[in-house]
Amino acid sequence: MPATSQVRRHDGAGRVAIAQRLINGSVKRSYEPVVELDWDREPESDRYFLPPRVLTLAGTDLWAGLSEERRIEVSRQELANILSVGIWFENLLNRTLLDRLMAADPASATTHYALTEMGDECRHMVMFGRAIEWSGARPFRMRWWERAVMTMLPSALRGSLLWVAALVGEEIFDALQREMLDDPELQPLVARLMQIHVAEEARHIGFARDGIMRRTPTRGRWETVVAANGHALAGVLFRRLFTNPAMYTRAGLDGRAAARVARANPHFHEVQIRGFASLAAFLEDAGLMSRLSRYGWRRGGFLP
Repeated sequence: MPATSQVRRHDGAGRVAIAQRLINGSVKRSYEPVVELDWDREPESDRYFLPPRVLTLAGTDLWAGLSEERRIEVSRQELANILSVGIWFENLLNRTLLDRLMAADPASATTHYALTEMGDECRHMVMFGRAIEWSGARPFRMRWWERAVMTMLPSALRGSLLWVAALVGEEIFDALQREMLDDPELQPLVARLMQIHVAEEARHIGFARDGIMRRTPTRGRWETVVAANGHALAGVLFRRLFTNPAMYTRAGLDGRAAARVARANPHFHEVQIRGFASLAAFLEDAGLMSRLSRYGWRRGGFLP
């Protein structure tokens, strides 16, 4: 048997074993946000919806001039914005996985785990939507051209690029959430939401990372080029999503001016770098961080 075939057969068996382990973990540790979170508990007026240290305006002169009440309102709108973005990306991941399953073996453990992950993501989208409603904010919606792009993306996300996209959509949020879990200024419901999301996303991240590493010995040059360069615009996109002018406007500020302040904020830049650090190191190790993608992430403020 050719060496390449032996590697594929070995990796296929290993992938199935990983999927089965993650299925077992999902059985033991999954959550139903509708009953896990105390939705009847009103937001506490003196607590933040995101910790001040991760807010995009923290450390600026604009932030220093805001009242405590206005700062909390900014945190409410930033939470609604982040959760809205989370819903968009989890929707995209689910549609991409579902499309792949049309050609997958329905009896395989990898298929079963993909379906399990999709179930997790559906519950997360419900959790995020209810949290936006609970907070008293309104969701942020995509513009028509953004919806058009998101509709087409599932057809383009294949091979290693799919798992890179999954990690980009999950790991940055996961890293920042881990910083927030025990913050005493955070709304208790938001802290519990993040605990649930971090616990379940850990399995999703592990599955995506394993998918990338198992393809490394056999992926072709074209797949490597596409996967290494396909995320080049993500850094710029995420910076704009995180500093959406509309959320500052809803908080009573000049939206465009506040967005400019946030994007030039060294403190926010440090938060971005911390959030991307683990994923950046992984992509480097996997050979999927090209010169172009480094430039894009640096331009977006996620690399020093």
